[in-house]
Amino acid sequence: MRKILLGFLISLIWTLSVGAQTPFYQGKTVTIIVGNKAGDAYDLYARLVGHHMTKNIPGNPNIIAQNMPGAASLIAANYVYNVSKADGLTVGAIYPALYFDQLIGRKEVKFDWSKFNWIGAPAPLNQLLYMRADTPYKSMDDVRNSAEPPKCGATGSTSTAYYLPKLFEQVIGTKFNIVAGYVSGGDIDLAVERGEVICRAFSISAYFAREPFTSWRKKGFVRVMAQTGKKRDSRLPDVPTIYELMDRYKTPETGRRLATLVLAAGDFGRPYVLPPNTPADLVKILREAFTKTLNEPPVIEDAQKKRMEIDAVPGEELEALAKEVIDQPAEVVQQMRKMLGK
Repeated sequence: MRKILLGFLISLIWTLSVGAQTPFYQGKTVTIIVGNKAGDAYDLYARLVGHHMTKNIPGNPNIIAQNMPGAASLIAANYVYNVSKADGLTVGAIYPALYFDQLIGRKEVKFDWSKFNWIGAPAPLNQLLYMRADTPYKSMDDVRNSAEPPKCGATGSTSTAYYLPKLFEQVIGTKFNIVAGYVSGGDIDLAVERGEVICRAFSISAYFAREPFTSWRKKGFVRVMAQTGKKRDSRLPDVPTIYELMDRYKTPETGRRLATLVLAAGDFGRPYVLPPNTPADLVKILREAFTKTLNEPPVIEDAQKKRMEIDAVPGEELEALAKEVIDQPAEVVQQMRKMLGK
């Protein structure tokens, strides 16, 4: 009897020991909910990250991307925050400017930006505004002085394509006619080719990474009118920055504060988030795996082959920035409400 009991205890201890040593993610699948269509930059980055990151997560889970486009990724953000379980198995790849909608009080927002758990971003983003070259708008001066505003395409109010032209209106006095409602950036580019709209704002990295922009540059189909970095990108040496334009047009301090808040979206890059209340140990595992993955030479080399920029932003930095952008004085929020037409 004692031998039977002893054998049972040894078996139980061994089973518990093995169970304790089994990594949480072993045999599981992590789903990245991508807030736009397959083939767009957010989707391509999510698939790159997922492909390489699994080897750095204990247990080596399967990682898949699931596209959930709509409303400039607001649908995806609401889903991750409210519907998905806080079990470390659902990650959101969402637009970095969704905090705009929260600040101005849009009823469609069902999340608190500062309460997401932030994994990180592949790289910060600077933006540009391009215009069809066969239009009369040769510079931002022409846009500013024109009686007819150029027509730009956008997905939603927190997409770069929407908020950057609106920011230019507030800080340097230009006027744009924004046509919102496109499902993706690729749809806007097709609309530009068809002549439905003539301009779009989006990331510099994407502009130099893929078609149709490579062909467009060769043919001189578009020209870049402005960029958002504090200094000119080396690939756009003749294009003025928004800061140069604000200096030229003597933008007041309130406008400059608004620009600082809006352009913080570029610091979020293309962020990856987890729902609130995700266990801290799982957040830590994914943050560490993300940072390690994006600093590995083979991953950087793979990204370079795909013309994708890597300059990883850790989750801790994004967490602090998320709290900062939400904590704004009333006058700055009012400026943003005016900018977005709320």
